[in-house]
Formats: sequence, C-alpha cells, structure tokens
Amino acid sequence: MLLAGDIGGTHTRLALFSAPESVRAPAHMREFPSDKYAGLADVIRAFLAEVGERPSIACFDVAGPVSDGRAHLTNLPWLIDEAVLARDLGLAEVSLINDLKAVAYAVPHLRDEELRVINAGRAEPHGPLAVLAPGTGLGEAFLVWNGGEYLACASEGGHADFAPVDALQAALREYLARKFDHVSYERVCAGSAIPGLYAFFRAREPHLEPASFAAALAQTNDPAPAIVEAALEAGGKNRLAEAAIDLYISVLGAEAGNLALKILSTGGLYLAGGMPPRVLPRLCDGRFMRAFTAKGRFAELLGAIPVKVVMAGAGLLGTALYGFDRIGKGAASARQSD
Repeated sequence: MLLAGDIGGTHTRLALFSAPESVRAPAHMREFPSDKYAGLADVIRAFLAEVGERPSIACFDVAGPVSDGRAHLTNLPWLIDEAVLARDLGLAEVSLINDLKAVAYAVPHLRDEELRVINAGRAEPHGPLAVLAPGTGLGEAFLVWNGGEYLACASEGGHADFAPVDALQAALREYLARKFDHVSYERVCAGSAIPGLYAFFRAREPHLEPASFAAALAQTNDPAPAIVEAALEAGGKNRLAEAAIDLYISVLGAEAGNLALKILSTGGLYLAGGMPPRVLPRLCDGRFMRAFTAKGRFAELLGAIPVKVVMAGAGLLGTALYGFDRIGKGAASARQSD
C-alpha cells in the first residue's frame, strides 16, 4: 500500500492507495492544518492512527526544492528527509518530489471533466506544457516531450523579480518593497498575497472600505477568503476587494504569459493550485487573457496557446502516480540486476 501526501504551507493532505488503478479512489484520505504540527512525521502518525493502516512505502510532494532526498519547505519551518522518515516510520521506501513537479506529472493524465477551458487555442502535438499554480505560494513547472512521454520539470520561477507593466503595478511594487527585501511574483500572485493587495488599495483610498468589512477582517487570521468572496459578490459592494482581485488577475496573466514565452508552451498552459478555481469567474471574464497575450509581437502566438484551469487535486494525483511509477521502475531494475 502506498502512502501519498501533498504537503503545503497551509494544508497537508494524506491518502492511502492500494494500486495504480486506484489513484482517483484512495482507500483513506484526510486533510490536516500544517501549522498545527511540528513536522511531517507527526502528521503521518496522526493519520495512520486514525485510519488503522500500515503502508510499506510513501511518496510526498513538498512546497520547496528537493535536493539529495531532503527538502526545507518554503512557507513552513519543516525539514523533511527521505531516509529519516523511512527510519522513524518503519517504511521500506520514501520518495520526495517538488510539489509543482507532482502537479506537472499529473497534467498529461487529467480528464476533460477535471479541467475548465479559458482559451481553447490550438495545441501543438507534443508541444511543451507550462504549469502555473498559485496557492499559499506561487509554483511554476513545465513538461517537455522526450519522444515517448512527457517529462515533468520543477522550477522556482515564482520567486523571480516582479516586473510591473503599468503605473499602478509600479506603485504596488514600491509599496511592497517597503515591506519586503525582495518583491517576487509570489508576493503578488500567491493566495497569501491577497491581503497585501487589499491593503495597498485601502492605503490609497481608505474611505472606500466598508466599516463592517473592516471589522470582519480584524477578527480573522486569514483575510484572503473574505476578500475573494467580497470581490466576487454581485453588485460591486466592495470596491477595494474588487480592485485587489482585478489586479491579482492581471499580474497572474502577465506572469503566465512570461512563463509561456520562456518555455514556448505551444502544447498549453495549465493553471493549478488552490486559487484559480476560487476566482474562476474573474479568470474567464477576459482580463486574464488580455494580460496573458499583451506581449507585443508575440501576442498572436500566445493567443493560440490553450489555457486551462485544473479543477482536480492534481498535486496528490501526481504524487500517487509518481510513487507507483517509481516503485514499478525500481522493481524492474531489481529484476534486471538479478
């Protein structure tokens, strides 16, 4: 039995799978608040005690770079080590994979019902694929065709310098630079950036903030969901929230266009992570695609790239697929060496 996990800065999702055919139907699945635990091993122990199962192998995607079987999460103070986890939990094998590489690994396996099309475009067969995933952080990855299958590649492109495209975005960058040593796209495009965008507009026009909304924000540890909900509410009752989400969509579209240009993703661009499904109406109203294609002489090329939103839990799906694939290849290699 395979234990698979999607380890994020906000939530840790764990699931047990009996076979490769069960990657969409786990035997057990639970979600835990990451910041309530000292480390991944503690979450796993709580999960296994609850479900009463003992897996022999495990694979986890983590929100940060993986090097030599170790990962230090970008938005969570956890150090995860394959060998240490295997030893402490009595597992035969543990594998770590970057979270965006896991999402990318799942992309070729996604079904039509697990996607929403923003731009139909014209996909080039076996063309490179781009993945942009705003959640707690901003993840970026890509896939290239090797002649027989797509290879998933991780990156840390979300930490590249934020490049404003107009006066409003330049003012935002100046505002954020007073708070952070480095203003990356993650500071603007991640879900965790939403409160900062709202604060930017509130600082410019404080009289536009409804008193009841200000009181509600003061009572929550995570104002992002309330801001998104207010922005999507019919009737335009909260202009600051609307402005924050509109700017968020514009910057996300511009960075998606940057990623598509850098890898020439003629096969398509996929928006994954927790944020795109939550702001789907805004992604579909034209603002995103205008920013995505606003690349001068390359506007026509970008307009032909299919753009889709991943509505399924691609991180956990990709991790399970990767885990079973790694086990299968390891077993085959062992047979060849006998």
